[in-house]
Amino acid sequence: MKLRRWASTATAAAVFLGLSSLTGAASASAEENAATGYVALGDSYSAGVGAGDYDGSDCKRSANSYPELWRTANSPSSFDFTACSGAVTDDVLAGQLAPLNASTGLVSISIGGNDAGFGDAMTTCVTQGESACLTRVQQARDYIAGTLPGKLDAVYDAISDKAPSAKVVVLGYPHMYKLDGECSVGISEKSRAAVNAASDDLNDVTAKRAADHGYSFGDVRPAFTGHEICSGDEWLHSVTLPVDESYHPTAAGQSGGYLPVLEGLA
Repeated sequence: MKLRRWASTATAAAVFLGLSSLTGAASASAEENAATGYVALGDSYSAGVGAGDYDGSDCKRSANSYPELWRTANSPSSFDFTACSGAVTDDVLAGQLAPLNASTGLVSISIGGNDAGFGDAMTTCVTQGESACLTRVQQARDYIAGTLPGKLDAVYDAISDKAPSAKVVVLGYPHMYKLDGECSVGISEKSRAAVNAASDDLNDVTAKRAADHGYSFGDVRPAFTGHEICSGDEWLHSVTLPVDESYHPTAAGQSGGYLPVLEGLA
């Protein structure tokens, strides 16, 4: 009788442990399956300005943008594309985060360039000469060092609050110019070097803030090496019409530069 009682107890314990293990695995699997939606946030580099085939909205979201290309290749359970041309960090907070929830499994974002005034800096460099260019770029660098970290923290905190299960990939920005390249006209070499240095500052600050929030940072500068303006094989527009496509990635820049970086981290 004692042996039978021990055997029965052991069998019951084994069954219980087996069921508990299965239940735990099922719960983990359910959580993984639930968090499979993809939300693409950010500015014009994420929207795909410069890549053509736009959706007709003021945000100029492109069918050739890296979020659309990733969606097509990976078929997430849901896809929300709220990145918008001209967006700054406050725009992300005010108008882009609504789709985020517990079922969001992936978030991508590029943001910060407009906060730092890169568009205005490039306009100054093109229209006002080297001295004005260097002054304006330094103002952008000062903003990146002093003000932008707090702006990024606010965005990243909000993403974590609304999508706690998401893998967040923060994409950076390429160097704009190949130095000592093939351009015979345009802004001075010193101005080009200053613009690239500001891009380095922006990437460094963004990478640090992303890492401190547990996010992955996608550095696209290596992917764009050899494809900058003045390289002879540009994946970035120089001054162009429409003017808002100036200094943005082409369709090749989205597919060959941004998409592989997202794929490698997502």
